[in-house]
Amino acid sequence: MKRVVVGMSGGVDSSVAALLLKRQGYDVIGVTMQIWQDQDVEVTESRGCCGSSAVEDARRVADVIGIPYYVMNFRKEFRRDVIDYFVREYQAGRTPNPCIACNRYVKWESLLEKSLALGADYIATGHYAVTKQLENGRYTLHTAAGDEKTSKDQTYALYNLTQDQLARTIMPCGAYTKDQIRQIADEAGLPVAYKPDSEEICFIPDNDYAGFIERDTGNAAEEGNFVSEDGTVLGRHKGIIRYTVGQRKGLGIAFGKRMFVKEIRPETNEVVLSDNASLFSEEVQVHNVSYMAIPELKEPMRAEVKIRYNHKAAPAWIEPCGDGVLCRFDTPQRAATPGQAAVFYKDGYLIGGGTI
Repeated sequence: MKRVVVGMSGGVDSSVAALLLKRQGYDVIGVTMQIWQDQDVEVTESRGCCGSSAVEDARRVADVIGIPYYVMNFRKEFRRDVIDYFVREYQAGRTPNPCIACNRYVKWESLLEKSLALGADYIATGHYAVTKQLENGRYTLHTAAGDEKTSKDQTYALYNLTQDQLARTIMPCGAYTKDQIRQIADEAGLPVAYKPDSEEICFIPDNDYAGFIERDTGNAAEEGNFVSEDGTVLGRHKGIIRYTVGQRKGLGIAFGKRMFVKEIRPETNEVVLSDNASLFSEEVQVHNVSYMAIPELKEPMRAEVKIRYNHKAAPAWIEPCGDGVLCRFDTPQRAATPGQAAVFYKDGYLIGGGTI
């Protein structure tokens, strides 16, 4: 039997992943990654993989399935690779995606290292994606089952996994829709079959990013100027950490017309505002590129490109440009946001991706 360590968040997806692998004959070990930071605060509400309730739910599921279960301490890694990164990016005027960082450096890199020490052959998660090995020998991901309405595809947030990580990864939920996963859990009597999904960033349950950053750093955000594209001062903002490209609501000032955040300039502490039409761009520059289906991009390639998690992939040319990739879209795309990921697909396979 091959041994697999399943990262169990206490939710229905990872619970069914463990169940399916047990049914397939794997030697399954359930593990919850302890990543919440404050040991003195008892968290009883559902907070995804960051709350202590995750341990209670995952332990109950492991008992039903009949697998050994452990809690592993990943607080240091989560602080270093997710929270500190999150704070730095907002302070630099960019909009980070902490789930991408968590997937790459905590849920895979750190978990895989500890799982191998347990004699595991694979790790598994409840993500909606399908691992594939192509004819060229490369490992990649294919989008999850279902159509635009039913698929819970999560490949966007997994674009920077390495070849070694993919070779040792199983994601059984990728072959199912969410409704099918809940049905499997219900029929198996899993106590989390209808547990609601977490919508917020797990370590910021109130969605107050700026408040979290101010508390974490001990520093209040510095106020500055709203400016137009030509540099005209339009008013005062309450700190660049409170804004992201494309934002309209919450600007805290009336302009007599709809205005949106177009750019954030940390070097001058300015937030540039524009009308909606100015948010569209035909080209997006991407750096820190990771490749999956191919070892590197040597010449222009047609692809479908997603520039945010809920963005519908748009047709584009991707081509090498310096040490990164230039995306040339067939039609202009709205609010390409520095710090977010641009992910490249072809025929449902993940080619690669990087940071805008």
